[in-house]
Amino acid sequence: MPTSRHERVFRRAGYRAIAGLDEAGRGALFGPVFAAAVILDPEKPIRGLDDSKQLTPERREILAHRIRERAQAWAVAAADAFEIDHWNILQAARLAMRRAVEQLPVPCDCLLVDAVRLDLALPQKALIHGDALCFSIAAASILAKVARDSALVAWDAVFPHYGFKDNKGYGTSEHLAALEQNGPTALHRFSFEPVRIASRHQSRYEAWTGYPIPQQGELFACP
Repeated sequence: MPTSRHERVFRRAGYRAIAGLDEAGRGALFGPVFAAAVILDPEKPIRGLDDSKQLTPERREILAHRIRERAQAWAVAAADAFEIDHWNILQAARLAMRRAVEQLPVPCDCLLVDAVRLDLALPQKALIHGDALCFSIAAASILAKVARDSALVAWDAVFPHYGFKDNKGYGTSEHLAALEQNGPTALHRFSFEPVRIASRHQSRYEAWTGYPIPQQGELFACP
């Protein structure tokens, strides 16, 4: 279970705005990778924070509401499928996390990041499996996961044959079968092998008409 140990180490060193960072959707075949930055308030603890993958969707929604309500600051950002294909998924995830930091309504003075380091001139610590070890990273993992799942439900209405509301863009057997039958959409990740294989077939979705929810245009805007 995560703890506040790593935040306490930074506070003893004099830092006060400690941002936890994590991403969601790194292994999916479709759509953006999302990231969140969260500065928790030590005076407003949130019970039940954990790695988002260990929580039910209902529990994630409850905790996401509490995080948004009690955190000193939070932000969600993303890098889209085109950026993933251009840079690679690792660099796109780092880009999404950097955007989340830059979109925080108050500046942070250090970072706790799940597994990677960011190209930012801030003191930072990369924690392997950080979402299972650190409250701030766990909170970020929850916000990123909830935001991405909500976007995939919206995309399901645009591309109804792929089951995005259920598989959230990951390579389930149903998703792979839909790729085989329909080909990929314009927003699949063509740098991922299952999508490249399916792209040999004709896609029903050759034209892209825009983001399904207005907020996504802001999420994908370059800083």
